[in-house]
Amino acid sequence: MSGHSSYVPTTGVMRWLDARLPLPRLVYDSFVAYPVPRNLNYAYTFGGILAIFLISQILTGVVLAMHYAATSTGAFESVERIMRDVNWGWLLRYMHANGASFFFIAVYCHIFRGLYYGSYKQPREVLWILGVIIFLLMMATAFMGYVLPWGQMSFWGATVITGFFTAFPVIGDPIQQLLLGGFAVDNATLNRFFSLHYLLPFMIAGVVILHVWALHVTGQTNPTGVEVKTSKDTVPFTPHATIKDGFAMVVFLAIFAYFVFYLPNYMGHPDNYIPANSLKTPAHIVPEWYFLPFYAMLRAITFDIGPID
Repeated sequence: MSGHSSYVPTTGVMRWLDARLPLPRLVYDSFVAYPVPRNLNYAYTFGGILAIFLISQILTGVVLAMHYAATSTGAFESVERIMRDVNWGWLLRYMHANGASFFFIAVYCHIFRGLYYGSYKQPREVLWILGVIIFLLMMATAFMGYVLPWGQMSFWGATVITGFFTAFPVIGDPIQQLLLGGFAVDNATLNRFFSLHYLLPFMIAGVVILHVWALHVTGQTNPTGVEVKTSKDTVPFTPHATIKDGFAMVVFLAIFAYFVFYLPNYMGHPDNYIPANSLKTPAHIVPEWYFLPFYAMLRAITFDIGPID
């Protein structure tokens, strides 16, 4: 859906910059004049919500990392220190922890919309594949982040999940040892998970840029499933789509703020507020809610699949 740019620089500085590094033109063409179908509904607003939450998670995560101690003896205490002694640390931690859950709420809504309206169909196959890659990176990031507080559920969740790799013949044990940094969840595991948890969001941001680029090449789907034929079927992204996006973001962020300020621990497991103890296994080891569909699949498979035990 790309075409001739309608951007016109209004000042001498903007004309100078446009001739050398046309960033204002790129922003204008991508987020102002970009044509979108007239009949987009609020189901199409979750992409913008996800962009806001990705930025929020990265920013809060970077600040939290400045005060976090990635050691098996100091991780739990460092989280408590962030909550009690660091200025606004409690807010940053609650935003980051609850932000992960709300990130996945928006992701699942975004995926459902894509499935319902056929966003995976020709010519948007690459767009869908990039979305799947983002989702897989998100799951890896979320799992590693859940281990970092070093509570009981963090420790035993890491033990169980990394143990799944041993089900794969030949390569399973080496992969598990590579993740653990040894033969059990310990200090080396925490360091590796912390490093990967810090790195992966920036990889996600890179794939998101490709995802948006692919979207702008093929154009948006719309609720009718009929492809846009002429310019009369479209409207500029701003203000038509940005008004919907802005309203949806305000509502979503208001609900998020309610959880952060009034129910900050609602989505956390009680056992994760107990320091990790390798000698005491929790009665029930369960993942975060956003992993429950995959956890249910694993529980449902009670037989071998080929060489996989």
